[in-house]
Amino acid sequence: MKKFIYIVSILVVMVFVLKLMLTNDTTKVASNKAPIGLSTFALYDIATHIAEDTQDFYMIMPFGADVHSFEPTPKLIAKIHNSALIIYNGTGLQPWIERMNFTSKAVDMSRFVDLKVVGKHHEHHDEHEGEHHHGTIDHHYWLDINNMIKMSNVITKELILISPKNKEFYEKNRDKYIAMLKNLDKEFKTKLSECKKDTIVVNHNAFSYLSDEYNFHSEALSGLSPEAQPDAKTMIKLIKLIKEHHLSTVFFESFASDKAIKSIANEAHVKVDVLQALGNITADEAKKHMTYEEIMKENLQKISQALECK
Repeated sequence: MKKFIYIVSILVVMVFVLKLMLTNDTTKVASNKAPIGLSTFALYDIATHIAEDTQDFYMIMPFGADVHSFEPTPKLIAKIHNSALIIYNGTGLQPWIERMNFTSKAVDMSRFVDLKVVGKHHEHHDEHEGEHHHGTIDHHYWLDINNMIKMSNVITKELILISPKNKEFYEKNRDKYIAMLKNLDKEFKTKLSECKKDTIVVNHNAFSYLSDEYNFHSEALSGLSPEAQPDAKTMIKLIKLIKEHHLSTVFFESFASDKAIKSIANEAHVKVDVLQALGNITADEAKKHMTYEEIMKENLQKISQALECK
């Protein structure tokens, strides 16, 4: 009996030691630091996939808010000032955030990606290079999957600076995330490689990065801001284009008014569908915990159907 009790005691001690070893495993260490704010959904998606629950992340604008028109409350401004790190889009997408005097580190992600100037292509690889923009920058650069890969690398480095103990964990998750992005890029290339149509019509000019990368045209009712009022001349031009190209669908975005695009659709006798520009996601998409990958795949499916791809 004593021998049995002795063996049980040894087993209990071994289990306790094993639990201690697992608890002290440095592959994933929770952080007690202040929260980290991300200004757009794509940045938030990258950060949360890389760090998981080791950091306290928040979207600077709430899910369901329009990135183009959102303005912060005093409470939100105080939260930003008390954050350990702010990572924001730049390019004038959210002018209020670029005017802030940050008390903590703030990273303008547009300094690390390839940017399109309307009517041109502008490359910017080094944050120390001078700025030579002539025109309006297209701030929807997260729709370029290669830019998402670059942002993943930058965000990983910033997270490691905040939590060096999680270096291996973050780098492993970054590699998984980048592998997902590369597979997503392959899906776009494969699915859009053979299509009967070569043009989509959208509510505002948010999809140029996608159309340039995957060799189709994106004709927009308004410019880079969905709030711009379309003129009659542009509407007539798009109706004519839709009929000439025998298009079946026109698109608008989740946070844009669909009034003008529905008017065009009614006149041209085509259907209307939603493309997600991913500056933010809707409250319903957030409840479903939808990811950049899932939403981009939905976009791909809709675009490929509109272009009548094989």
